Amino acid sequence: MKFLKNMIMISVTSMLLSSCGDFSSITGCPDGQIEWVDMVMIDDIKYQHHFPEPADENNPLPIEKGRELGKVTFKMADRACSNHQMKNGDAAYLDEGTSIYEVKGYPSSLIVVANDKAFLVDTNKKAKTADDLYQLDGLVKNIYIESTEDGSRIQPFTQASTNKFLDAWSQLKLENPESLYKKGEMEGDRIFLEIELNNGVSFRLVYWVDSDIFSNGVIGNKEIKKIIEDELSNNISE
Repeated sequence: MKFLKNMIMISVTSMLLSSCGDFSSITGCPDGQIEWVDMVMIDDIKYQHHFPEPADENNPLPIEKGRELGKVTFKMADRACSNHQMKNGDAAYLDEGTSIYEVKGYPSSLIVVANDKAFLVDTNKKAKTADDLYQLDGLVKNIYIESTEDGSRIQPFTQASTNKFLDAWSQLKLENPESLYKKGEMEGDRIFLEIELNNGVSFRLVYWVDSDIFSNGVIGNKEIKKIIEDELSNNISE
């Protein structure tokens, strides 16, 4: 089921989804064949391809390429073990020699394109704040509340809430998501938010209500929490 696969992709263990039983497919790997998240790494940043809405799958987004950032030098699928440490030029499924480009009008720290697919930042060790990780100012078309059952869009934020959210977002701090996960911070009730960029590319943020944190380690605050709660209340009252 595409939605379930997409949900696993945004976990803090985004490097690896699961291991399968064919131990002969990768010589010397104790965990056999690996099913990787669709990722690529360039300029010390790991990027992830997010599946589009089912209705959009047959309508590729008009993404304008910028300058070339580099090329894929190693394809991990069927060749790398689960303990493989990604380095620049590594990709899960892109063929070696595939060019990786900037997207015109967007910082390359946020989004790149390869093989006509958009890849959004997943991990950037240099990022210290939410704005360092996701530079969203002036780049967001809509924010949606999504169903936790099937990932479908329920309702968009009002424009006022979108503006407030983006203003507050730029002030949020960032922590190591793996550490937060180990401390049990990514448990309990959660809310799915979809961020749609101006060019139509979108990605999901998971927000854990009790701990006030987002996926990828972004730490919320009272203002962000109130904005989300107000939008949820508007949805319930409609």
